[in-house]
Amino acid sequence: MVYLTPILMAALYGLVMYQFSAWRTARMLDAQSRALQDPQLEPVFGKLARALDLPQLKVRIFEIETVNGLAAPDGRIFLTRGFYNRFRQGEVSAEEIASVVAHELGHVALGHSRRRMVDFTGQNAIRVGLSMVLGRLIPGLGVLLANLLASMLGAHLSRSDEYEADAYAAALMTKAGIGTAPQTRLLGKLERLSGLGGRPPAWIASHPKSEDRISAIERLDAGWRAR
Repeated sequence: MVYLTPILMAALYGLVMYQFSAWRTARMLDAQSRALQDPQLEPVFGKLARALDLPQLKVRIFEIETVNGLAAPDGRIFLTRGFYNRFRQGEVSAEEIASVVAHELGHVALGHSRRRMVDFTGQNAIRVGLSMVLGRLIPGLGVLLANLLASMLGAHLSRSDEYEADAYAAALMTKAGIGTAPQTRLLGKLERLSGLGGRPPAWIASHPKSEDRISAIERLDAGWRAR
């Protein structure tokens, strides 16, 4: 029980920190966002809404200049101002914007926010447990190694979530009559749009490589067409 106490405390600390982070994120999004209303996007958003049997799709603009989409822990969907500006400048099509929204809807529908809470709590407990064991076996390096292993686990789980959200988006885009082509096109130019030239090593990256995501979507699409 003596050895379990620090691990249980770490799990509790991770849970509290995740809840605080979610609360702080919601406050920030409330203060820095507004409803997205654009007649050019309404037709494609309408297709997604009808495919989901919803009266309308609510998307908000998050007023930051980075290029990203996100699903808040409370289920709201956001596009950043930077992403929306790329659309207004003609670098991104309405259908490509719809694929981002569909991807974020996937995170919501698949319960990834709740899963991240569990994952984050578990990773914190694993980090402490490994630190205790490896710290004795490899003094001085054990804690660093434990942190690295916990980070690798977190990155692996995050990449898995991204593949699942991609698959959900591909199915939704297909059901809506838009198809998967806008989704793969956008992934093909995402690094240029976001300005991220370099990549972290694959084993600590939170997102899979774009080419791997494109291949996975194309395999799904080919399988559906073969039926």
